[in-house]
Parts: sequence; C-alpha cells; structure tokens
Amino acid sequence: MASIDLNADMGESFGPWRMGRDTELLSVVTSANIACGMHAGDPDVMAQTMATAAARGVGLGAHPGFADLQGFGRRRFDLPRQTLQNLVAYQVAAADGMARAQGAQLRHLKLHGAMGNMTAEDEAMARAAYEAALRVVPGLILVVIAGTAQEAAARAMGAPRANEVFADRAYNADATLVDRRLPGAVIDDPVSAAARVARMVRSGGIEPLSGGFVPLEIDTVCLHGDGATALAMARAVASHLAESGITLAPFTGR
Repeated sequence: MASIDLNADMGESFGPWRMGRDTELLSVVTSANIACGMHAGDPDVMAQTMATAAARGVGLGAHPGFADLQGFGRRRFDLPRQTLQNLVAYQVAAADGMARAQGAQLRHLKLHGAMGNMTAEDEAMARAAYEAALRVVPGLILVVIAGTAQEAAARAMGAPRANEVFADRAYNADATLVDRRLPGAVIDDPVSAAARVARMVRSGGIEPLSGGFVPLEIDTVCLHGDGATALAMARAVASHLAESGITLAPFTGR
C-alpha cells in the first residue's frame, strides 16, 4: 500500500472548556471527524474546527454520537430505531450546514463512542444510522470499523465506505474494540502505537489483544484527539509510516 489516510476525532471543546489540540493535529491528519454538539462540541467550536480543517485541505466528517455530554457519548443507550435515525440526521444536518457556511463540503460520516461500538456489533442498527445520514447528505463516505457489522451494513447498502483501524485502541478477535474499562484497552505510548500502525498497514490486518492476526482491508487509521498523547502519537504515526514508505493521503471511498 503506497498511501493511507490518518483521521482524528476533534471539535470536542465546549464553550470555555478546552479539549484536545485540534489546530496542531490538523497539521498532521488528513481527515477530521468533527463532533456535532450532542456528545461534545458547540456551534462556535464546530465552525472554527471546520474552517481550519478546510483551509488545510483536511477532509471534513460528521461525528455524531448519543446525546450524552456528561458521559462524552461513551455510555450505551437503547433507543427506538426512529429516534436513533432522527438523532443521527439532526447531527449530520448540523454538520452539513456548518460546513457549507464555511464554504466547504462535508465528505464523510463516522459514528462516535458507544453509538459506534454498538453499531459495530449490530448490523441492523448500523444500517439504520447510515440510512438516516445518507438521506440528509447522499454520497457521504461511511467510515466503518473494518471487519465489523458496520462494514457489513455499508457493503449491503452499496454505500461508499472507508475501512478504519485504530492506532490507540486494542482489538478483540472479532475486530471490535476492547472495552475501555479493561486493562490494555487504550494504547497511550506514541512509539509502540506508531510501530503497531505500520505493522497493520503493511500486513493488511489487526493484532487482537488475545493474540493472532485478522486480515482486513484498511483505508484509514484513527487517533482519538482527546488523548493526552494525541499530538505526539499523530506525529509518531506519520513519521513511522513515512519511514516505511507509506504516505498520508485522504481516502476516496471504496
């Protein structure tokens, strides 16, 4: 593989409370997943983050999650299908409108936190969320956790997709992410994470925490922008990939 996309979740500050180093991250990554105000973010933060990303040629993505500011969208909610779809549509519409207001275009969708984890396990739920988003902005590229129900849903729908792996999260054998509450679930050392990413991209697969190897199609690598070492990790990953002969470039969708 000659190139790979590097994406980060961002736009998660709220009013005077700051999270992450978005401006600096946007000098490294090629795609930005921007919070839509439900799990994090606000209109000012969304506008500023989108304007900066667009000015730097970074792809803009909506990053909708559950309406859970206190839990940062990482708590699971059992919602009726229509409520889930309305929640996703509401956030995608906000992201699309804000992108247009900045003279830019929304390119992709990536589900956040618990909503992302639940849809990685439940194809029907993933399809409901994706259908809602695509009704608002047809043609969005769906960023899916590779090898999970998210990818299966996107394939079944015939929707454009980008398969994602994570730089800073450990994997289960079924390609889902290890629960954050468990030991080893979060990888916060930039050097080890960078080496791991290069191995995944070169080999075309993931290394589950339990051992072994799971082959996957990989289009993009995610960093969580809220982590204390996010910027150092982004720089380390980009550097390690470059040393491996792999350049960074925005995904175009399968």
